[in-house]
Amino acid sequence: MDVEGTVAGHYSSGNLEQTLLSAIRDSGLDPEHLEPGHLFPADELHVGGAVAARELAEAAGFASRTRVLDIGCGIGGPARLFASQFGAEVVGIDVTDEFIATAVSLTARCGLSDLVSYQVASALDLPFDSETFDRATLLHVGMNIEDKGTLFAEAFRVLKPGGVFAVFDIMRVGDGEAVYPMPWAGDASISFLETPSSYEEYGRSAGFTVQSTRDRRELGVEFLTKMQRAAAQGADAPGPPRLGLPLVLGPDSGRRVGNLLTAVRAGALAPVETLFRKP
Repeated sequence: MDVEGTVAGHYSSGNLEQTLLSAIRDSGLDPEHLEPGHLFPADELHVGGAVAARELAEAAGFASRTRVLDIGCGIGGPARLFASQFGAEVVGIDVTDEFIATAVSLTARCGLSDLVSYQVASALDLPFDSETFDRATLLHVGMNIEDKGTLFAEAFRVLKPGGVFAVFDIMRVGDGEAVYPMPWAGDASISFLETPSSYEEYGRSAGFTVQSTRDRRELGVEFLTKMQRAAAQGADAPGPPRLGLPLVLGPDSGRRVGNLLTAVRAGALAPVETLFRKP
């Protein structure tokens, strides 16, 4: 099976950019003159949203002109946040063509194209020279990548000495089966969940040292509860769709989020943040 092609198909709708622009207009915003914060409800495709992305960047030591690679950038929410709030220079890559096209459009509308660029590329074959970036990020992407050994090896290769690989993924933290669909997969064929200790071992095997690991379960329950409620309201409320993650995740977003929330509450899964440093 072509896993990356299947993953791209899972996230593609065919009309994502226009759907988001319509929702932006219906929210009373001017699509030609946006602020990154206007898009936070819809463009941060991970548990904890902009709060989690900001805290990850702070922990990883982002600063003005920090050169960042966002692996699996989605529609560009974290990349725009890193640029607008930290002054970082960001390159985002993703296997989903529609995500990249939408990311480019929204970033231009936010006036950030001088700091942020995007391209379609695989996390397993990064199209960059060795020692190019100061930081690399992976926000809720590893669940769709089976070959995490190559993922970590590629991240290590493109980072400069002293660079940090900041990972924020859903991981297995206890007993219990994941019930699909989940936000990142309709079934188990493109879902490759692993434990925090497995991630740490992949990192060490690639050459990283483990700087820190933080379980963000409490943040996850709070965020997913609010998201599930918003998804239900979006489905039932009259009028135009709200600007939120259900626009990106699709009409069954409430079910997907509910399954993840159940697993996190049960202690089977949790969002976990781990920082790896290249010596």
